[in-house]
Amino acid sequence: MGNRISKYLSGDRAIWLIILALSIFSLLAVYSATGTLAYKYQHGDTTHYLFKHFKLLAMGFLVLFFTHRINYMYYKKLSLFLIIITIPLLFYTLVSGASLNQASRWLVLPGTGISFQTSDLAKFTLIIYIARHLTTNQDNIKDFHTGFKPIMIWILSVVGLIFLANFSTAAMLFLISITLLFIGRVRVRYIASVIGIGVFFLLIGYFLVPHLPHWGRIHTWHARVERFIDGNNDENSEGNFQSEQSQIAIVKGGILGKGPGKSEQRNFLPHPYSDFIFAIIIEEYGLIGAVIIIGLYLYLFLRIGVIIRKSTGAFGSYLAAGIGLSLSIQAFINMGVAVGIFPVTGQTLPLVSMGGTSILFTSASLGILLNISKNADKKSKKTKDNE
Repeated sequence: MGNRISKYLSGDRAIWLIILALSIFSLLAVYSATGTLAYKYQHGDTTHYLFKHFKLLAMGFLVLFFTHRINYMYYKKLSLFLIIITIPLLFYTLVSGASLNQASRWLVLPGTGISFQTSDLAKFTLIIYIARHLTTNQDNIKDFHTGFKPIMIWILSVVGLIFLANFSTAAMLFLISITLLFIGRVRVRYIASVIGIGVFFLLIGYFLVPHLPHWGRIHTWHARVERFIDGNNDENSEGNFQSEQSQIAIVKGGILGKGPGKSEQRNFLPHPYSDFIFAIIIEEYGLIGAVIIIGLYLYLFLRIGVIIRKSTGAFGSYLAAGIGLSLSIQAFINMGVAVGIFPVTGQTLPLVSMGGTSILFTSASLGILLNISKNADKKSKKTKDNE
């Protein structure tokens, strides 16, 4: 039976178990967190969002299954095509995309009503393209004109288009990209120069924003950062209200939690099923639940490290590192926001929060990881057999 399962579900078994555990937590937490939403929009049908989320997780599993069966080297061939179509999609989303909280983040497919967040696609494709660039330019990666400049043009183009509508995702993707370049042995002084220039313009922008006309979310970002730095407790501010309600949920959870489905703060938090789902988990499952969730993400990061070490190809190693950084950084930003370490960002908890695009691209990323692991195991076995 075990051999039959491993035949179809190949790759690192620990990652499969982590995916299963996070999915179970996701179903329980989303079912509880959407209770108020169900009474408001679905006439009290609390199973509506549960089944909707279950279908999204099932679709995610299908994506995961198919991507883990596709040789990861195909993405190297597709990376240039993917990054080329990503740029115009980001631009179109910025100009004509569906607006959420004054930000154009969603692209609606004509005639279908299906929408997806193009920044998730951009994050996925940029990581693949960076891995390809680092692999194909191993010999001249320290050269400014051939190793650094070409990839920075792509990084700044993608991050810049996301930045105008979604600062937190742009900042996170820039951090992931820069870290990948550092891992890929790009000269530190080039990386430091870009970071320095970026910080300089952000500081200039921060002080200029109060004098600029209201456009998009510029003033929203400024207000959130200012409140976070100053510790402003203005109850009328949305960001502070969310953070305050999240911390109340955490305090109420204590060590053991209030129990499954007994959250009270889900009635007050605007997005308890996505942005602040970690707070709901702590309220219902306590510190023990928080430790389990954090432990699962840490163990996932550890297993990705094992995959990187076992991978015999540069592309697989860089791609696994990029995916690992993406999942881990996003997870810990989400949890950091819930406990008040970071200002409110809107980042979801990978594979736990409710959200279609996030779940599908997270599943695709995990599928690629599993395929890298599968191929590394095969090569390792062949090497042992030939000894």
